[in-house]
Amino acid sequence: MNTKTAIVTGGNSGLGFATAKKLCENGIKTYIIGRSKEKTEEACAEIGANAVPVIFDLNNLDGIPAMIAELAKETPIDILVNNAGINLKKEFTDVTDEDFLSVIHTNLLSVFTVSREVVKNMKENKNGSIVNISSMASQYGIPKVIAYSASKGAIESMTRAMAVELASFGIRVNCIAPGFIKTKMSAKALDTDPERKNKVLGRTPMGFLGEPNDIADAAYFYATSESKYVTGTVLPVDGGNSIGF
Repeated sequence: MNTKTAIVTGGNSGLGFATAKKLCENGIKTYIIGRSKEKTEEACAEIGANAVPVIFDLNNLDGIPAMIAELAKETPIDILVNNAGINLKKEFTDVTDEDFLSVIHTNLLSVFTVSREVVKNMKENKNGSIVNISSMASQYGIPKVIAYSASKGAIESMTRAMAVELASFGIRVNCIAPGFIKTKMSAKALDTDPERKNKVLGRTPMGFLGEPNDIADAAYFYATSESKYVTGTVLPVDGGNSIGF
């Protein structure tokens, strides 16, 4: 049996780590791309033999083609999970052009560039699955995250455009929109703001926060043949938050 090969960007913590772990546990060799050498190597050591650290800053768009080509040299890339991203919480009028561009650069431009280079490899093999990670911020208006919301809305539009254009090459492209998931990042945001936490839980019909594994399970479904007739979709994994009243 041919072992599949995956790339997970930002796979050294949070949702990316859970996703990389899920893929590795199911026998998929997974390149974990992270900026921090120490953090990325530690994550791979914790996951085990199928996890391979790749130390790279995705803001370096010019370096992405060579980096992807190097990874694809050994084995074809079957799965790409575009998970890396940054957030910025600021009043709308306080967001500078540089702030906005920085979020768009990391959350959108790097996703585009990585995807473009991986698709070149996938087209040769007439097979592949790309999973983009969006956010509830693209589903409805959340104050103080204008750049993040813009980047995630663009990711969902890009998912649909990619899915249609790449379908004839055997490449599927889907997107997960996580709701409020228990991670260090969300805990920091919610635990310091009880009002926001109550609002989040109050409009989540299931009444509790998700776990990183909930996102990993959805990503695994999209990444494998279990979803072979699914492309261009956006799946909210949010306990009903996006339709909550």
